[in-house]
Amino acid sequence: MKKNIILIGMPGCGKTTLGKKLSSELNMKFYDLDEYIEKREKKSIQDIFKNGEESFRKIESEVLSEVCNDKPCIIATGGGIIKKHENIDMMKNSGVVIFIDRPLEKIMEDIEIKNRPLLKEGKEKLKALYNERYELYMKSCHYRLENSKDEKAAIKGILEIVS
Repeated sequence: MKKNIILIGMPGCGKTTLGKKLSSELNMKFYDLDEYIEKREKKSIQDIFKNGEESFRKIESEVLSEVCNDKPCIIATGGGIIKKHENIDMMKNSGVVIFIDRPLEKIMEDIEIKNRPLLKEGKEKLKALYNERYELYMKSCHYRLENSKDEKAAIKGILEIVS
């Protein structure tokens, strides 16, 4: 694999979990963008958001650029990465972008809202974000993978896409 594998989708759709498993399976470096941001900035995502979402999105774009240049790697993005066109272009030009499409009901069953700054208003906010972002995810990806079964099925689906 010479290109990056970039996973996009809603918070709680499985990007990090699947990315880590793929990293092990394919022996590729793995980046969770939110974790990378926290290490680089020496602040939690919640603390960064205190300066406003736009400030966070700027840092997110800088970090995306850094990791996209470390080919080949697997990148689990934050849910809002698709809000900036420059990010979409960067991702599409550096690798295969896969939208991990997990049904909203499944996300709501197992997402931990308290650690997610944009979801602190509760599950209604999650529904609003889903409705706001779904079409952006569809337009931003090369491939859509439904993640409604088990982890193994999702990994198998991603491996079929990238091989």
